[in-house]
Amino acid sequence: MIIIQLNERQEKIVEIVKNNGPITGEHIADKLQLTRASLRPDLAFLTQIGLLEARPRVGYYYKDGRNSYSVYEKMIDLKVRDYMSAPIVIDEKTSVYDGIVSLFVNDVGTIFVIKEQGILEGVVSRKDMLKMAIGKADINQLPVGVIMTRMPNLIVTFAEESLWTAARKLITHQIDGLPVVSERMDGKYEVVGRLTKSSITRAFVDLGAGNIID
Repeated sequence: MIIIQLNERQEKIVEIVKNNGPITGEHIADKLQLTRASLRPDLAFLTQIGLLEARPRVGYYYKDGRNSYSVYEKMIDLKVRDYMSAPIVIDEKTSVYDGIVSLFVNDVGTIFVIKEQGILEGVVSRKDMLKMAIGKADINQLPVGVIMTRMPNLIVTFAEESLWTAARKLITHQIDGLPVVSERMDGKYEVVGRLTKSSITRAFVDLGAGNIID
């Protein structure tokens, strides 16, 4: 189990709230001689993990956050390898038409384009193919290599990476799926799996149902 370490300022905030709560964010800032804006990330984090609770027009107060804290630790402790699935791959010479067929047959939103030895070369999404399908291009002749997003402009994740970190990549970059890769000695990425928003949803459901144990 990963132990979450609070930084020095977060520890001071918790101590202030313990001794003075309920207390507003402005009063906490005054005691630390900081601005309210500079404390927002710390207060949000401490509230999220259950050490503090905030009530409108009342302020922050300390609570026994062991249960919420434990859930947070479990979530952080989950790895991509626990929820990744088999990758759907094609090569860059595959036609856009065949790529669309592969999308529907495998019920996925993103396909990874690889070359020899499973080396990641690019990613092509449902949106990429849809643009071509509704245009004037001959999708039976147009290869996916023309429309894919190529390395190094790809967002990837690793099997041992935190599932939470991977989920943040999905949200930040507004994408549906990530290639799970392993880095080779030559610095290239070999595709070993895929992680999607559905994978994250399944982890969330497992967590809520108590299917994730220590």
